[in-house]
Amino acid sequence: MNPAMTNARTTEPAILDVMAVTSDPQLETRLAESAHRILADLVSGGAALGWVEPPSRDEVAELLDHIVTAARAGDAALRAAYVDRRLVGFGYWLRYARPTHRPHADLEKIAVDAAAHGRGFGRALTAALIADAGKAGIEVLTLDARGDNTNALRLYRSLGFTEYGRLPDFVAVGERRYDKVFYMLDFRRQG
Repeated sequence: MNPAMTNARTTEPAILDVMAVTSDPQLETRLAESAHRILADLVSGGAALGWVEPPSRDEVAELLDHIVTAARAGDAALRAAYVDRRLVGFGYWLRYARPTHRPHADLEKIAVDAAAHGRGFGRALTAALIADAGKAGIEVLTLDARGDNTNALRLYRSLGFTEYGRLPDFVAVGERRYDKVFYMLDFRRQG
């Protein structure tokens, strides 16, 4: 059993990296299933995660396989939040593939189980991913978010991200339109 998991109390998550998750056979086996449940529930509830309809289990499993492979190559980081060995959230960043963009990465997704919202899990995951990016030598960590996702935008600003662009009414969900907001955290400017 992973030592970080033995100390996880109901109110405080264990934030595990990809190596800790994949070295625990039980956690690794349940990762795709648990991540799919979280994403499907959030997207069904209208969460701004890039899908209009919930992704399939296979799509989530394929995505996680890609992230794990990239993380092992030093081109990504995956963090997972567990409470009592139950996945309550996860997030990841991926290094840009273009040779001219290799020093940079995109914070692709932070997803926290709706029942766990407001308990600091998203902040803990994001902070861990920021630390991972700094250790990996990332110069600029970028992200984009839907403009009405005010809680996420407030979280990113509080962790040092700044807005560097906005595309008005760019995201289409049926007849509704939302701004696409671009944020960045520039490690080069930090002391």
